Amino acid sequence: MFIKIGLIGKGNVGSCFLELLKIKKNYLNKKLNLKYKVIAIYEYDGALINEKGIDIDEILLLRNNFRSHKDWKENVKAIDSISNLNLDVCIDTTPTNPNTGEPALSHIFKALNNNINVISSSKGPFYLKYKEIHDLAKLKNLLVKYEATVASNVPILSIKDSLKGNEIISIKAILNGTSNYILSRMSSEGVAFSVALKEAQELGYAEADPTLDIEGYDAAGKLVILANELFCWSKTIKEVKIKGISKITQHAIELAKSEGLIIKHLAIAEKGTLIVEPRLIEKDSPLNIEGTLNVIELQTTYSGPIIIMGRGAGGYEAGSAILNDLISIHRIINNIK
Repeated sequence: MFIKIGLIGKGNVGSCFLELLKIKKNYLNKKLNLKYKVIAIYEYDGALINEKGIDIDEILLLRNNFRSHKDWKENVKAIDSISNLNLDVCIDTTPTNPNTGEPALSHIFKALNNNINVISSSKGPFYLKYKEIHDLAKLKNLLVKYEATVASNVPILSIKDSLKGNEIISIKAILNGTSNYILSRMSSEGVAFSVALKEAQELGYAEADPTLDIEGYDAAGKLVILANELFCWSKTIKEVKIKGISKITQHAIELAKSEGLIIKHLAIAEKGTLIVEPRLIEKDSPLNIEGTLNVIELQTTYSGPIIIMGRGAGGYEAGSAILNDLISIHRIINNIK
């Protein structure tokens, strides 16, 4: 039986996911018995739709000219269409409006209300309406997966399945690569904040408007999702104490170094509280990572600290996290161990 997939968003993440489906097709079919059909690929101005299955090879060859494909239909919106296609899984990779979670939030509720399992790389819905999404999924007996929303393909959300015999006490993490890059440059090379920020923008690590990164909102949203998942909380981003890095001076960096310390922008969850702010840490701390990497330290009752680190952003990284979620859904719905 084929899993019928609808993909919303053919940007960098969506396109990388499609490439991975192509690359891993034989493995998915032969090793995992996962057969799929992508029957819809939605963009803001229309969609590729073929209920017999879209030829992914053709779409990938066309790159940005995919609208010239015979399956392209103009002015078709996902919110109006996904309920008509008998989908098994809806995958949303749209950009997040941080204040509303849209358009992904509406797509997720629409899919669940039409008995469609959901995979998302969009953070907004889960740091704004985590409980509501999970309550609806439970009511409908459906699956919602979103590993790509926190640290991309670093398997930090799914780690809870490997720690059922343990207890996580607290979380300390670096969850935003842009802020970490800036602080790393300020500390290692002595460059000014404005120079490090400009470098981050030129390298593609930071957006033209870097507010969400440098003021801590991106990390706060990820922390909410992570804490809700690992602690079974139901918090929103409004409950996070947030302080960014834009006020950190080179003098503060040098003063910390003179004491054998370093400033890092940490996301912390413990004792029912959520905090994102600059903190002083020891130079030999496992949280003292360079560049754009993400790192998460889980303090546990029986195993002490468990640390996991990796690239927290990127098209293929997020695409592979989505593929992992698809494999997980396949195994669950088919009762495969």
